[in-house]
Amino acid sequence: MPFADVDGAQLAYRVDGKGPDLVLVHAGIADMRMWDPLVALLERRFRIVRYDMRGSGETTYAAGGFSDAGDLAAVLQALAIDRCVLVGSSFGGRVALEFAATRPELVERLMVIDAPLPGWAWSEDMQSFFATEEAALEAGEIEEAVRLNVERFVGSAAPDVRELVADMQERSFRLQLESEPDSAELDPPVSQRLADIAMPVSVVHGEHDVPDFVAIAHTLAEQLPSATLHCVARAAHLPALERPEAVAELIVSRR
Repeated sequence: MPFADVDGAQLAYRVDGKGPDLVLVHAGIADMRMWDPLVALLERRFRIVRYDMRGSGETTYAAGGFSDAGDLAAVLQALAIDRCVLVGSSFGGRVALEFAATRPELVERLMVIDAPLPGWAWSEDMQSFFATEEAALEAGEIEEAVRLNVERFVGSAAPDVRELVADMQERSFRLQLESEPDSAELDPPVSQRLADIAMPVSVVHGEHDVPDFVAIAHTLAEQLPSATLHCVARAAHLPALERPEAVAELIVSRR
């Protein structure tokens, strides 16, 4: 697997297919493997680039500050990409928004799937989940923290999806407990820059996702200047993994 060297890290990445550049940024509960079904559907239409963020998959890194959007820029630079279609899922959607806000010249169009927003007023239910997850991790109960995330975010998905998410999430937790990534916050946050993201944006959410993320999707669709909102039926938090055909159709159709 190739690696891009940047700021004390070796970012693992993969390139598949030929055509216009399509760059994929994975969810925080996943790694680049979450994109396998989507890549299989689109590799004849795009050159598809995906990578593991710090604290996930095969990427290695030393302690110290960094920027997730900066890491994304480094991957694009390593591959001489000067224009792309950018897709981010969950936390990767937030990274994609931050990248589009700070490096708009590199993004032809954007898709964000069930993305969070900094400063969001989380519901009591989600606050309780975050607290329970943190308590499990502090107690060293990684398997319990994994179970909580699988149930919360892909509990309605097929068994193979839940199994893969469990594997990806467990690896991420173990990597992050060894050396917690210290990502710099964008100032001002991207939630205050949405009006400046002028390229076409497809805002996507799963029909069965957590209500907070559905509400965030509606907020993004309202505040981004050139956004369209799409609901993927029979999907929860990871539509690209659960219903890859539906997400592939949205990417190809340019809606």
